[in-house]
Amino acid sequence: MMDCCHQLPSDFSMEERREIENLKLHKQDLLDDIQKLKWEIENVMAEIQDFESAEENKVLERGKQFSSGKKKFNMDPKKGINYLLENNLLEWKPQTVAEFLYKEEGLNKTAIGDFLGEREEMHLQILKAFVELHEFLDLNLVQALRQFLWSFRLPGEAQKIDRMMEAFATRYCECNTDVFQSTDTCYILSFAIIMLNTSLHNPNVKDKTTLERFISMNKGINNGEDLPNELLTKLYESIRNEPFKIPEDDGNDLTHTFFNPDREGWLLKLGGRVKTWKRRWFILTDNCLYYFEYTTDKEPRGIIPLENLCVREVNCTRKPYCLELYNPNSKGQKIKACKTETDGRVVEGKHQSYMICASTAEERDDWIESIRASITKDPFYDLVSVRKKKVIKQTPQV
Repeated sequence: MMDCCHQLPSDFSMEERREIENLKLHKQDLLDDIQKLKWEIENVMAEIQDFESAEENKVLERGKQFSSGKKKFNMDPKKGINYLLENNLLEWKPQTVAEFLYKEEGLNKTAIGDFLGEREEMHLQILKAFVELHEFLDLNLVQALRQFLWSFRLPGEAQKIDRMMEAFATRYCECNTDVFQSTDTCYILSFAIIMLNTSLHNPNVKDKTTLERFISMNKGINNGEDLPNELLTKLYESIRNEPFKIPEDDGNDLTHTFFNPDREGWLLKLGGRVKTWKRRWFILTDNCLYYFEYTTDKEPRGIIPLENLCVREVNCTRKPYCLELYNPNSKGQKIKACKTETDGRVVEGKHQSYMICASTAEERDDWIESIRASITKDPFYDLVSVRKKKVIKQTPQV
């Protein structure tokens, strides 16, 4: 300290020199404090960066979980939703789930349809909320159906179709109060339009529905009264000019063929030449049974026309819950069917009968019932007939 003081001018008093030295010491303390603050700021900034990085990782992880949940949903809707709920990525509220199904990209439309068609009370509330996300104001019925049927794919089960089309009819009539006298009218006409689409655009249907027949088959459905011919003509021409389309992610360019199957699902099929069981996605529609290797395939691996065939339950030593497709009038002969080889060639099937295995006895029985129904009657008949009788009975008495 004295050495430093000697460096000061000689005219400084000792008191002044001490004061100057104290100032120097205070300055050093301040510099030390500043350095400590710098270190603390650096530590805080590092902690902030670590926190932000951790938050980013959390966001990335939740994004990965959300993507995983969507993939699980596409494979099994209920399991996918449960996964999202368990990881707090979705709230179990009708509006929230409905918005997820309606707005979220990358969801399989078939999975959405299966989930919406369930009969539990919560699913019914979700279906109602989902339908209410559609705005049908000032749309004619075909335009509204195009919008509605683009947001999911109708499932194959009749009861699911009934619930979904009932919800659609209710929503359409809420948006357009002066078009129909009841939701029953909207419900019946919606099915008539779907059947018209199949009639006009399915090459397997030879007897095409004419405008006159379309008008005739819808007589008396408006609470016993006829709908205006102008309205029915406009709807008919809209379908004739442009068939319904189903979403691309379902992998079907054969829109008119697989638009509304009687039944669909995974089954095991026994090979014709090589006797091995293979898992295939089956679609039952238009008196044919189609099978695919994957649900996303655009073309079926095989087609089994059901004309002249019968179906029955059979006991199989290796597999339980089996059913058999067979021709009772041509024993020992190959069934007329076709399949696609791996090289793309379409060849005649090699089966004298088709052995198919379900996963449960209930599933087997449901398939047998559906195949028998497909062979004998129109898939929409039961859904519409009761409702149609109800409204036509209301015809005003003269």
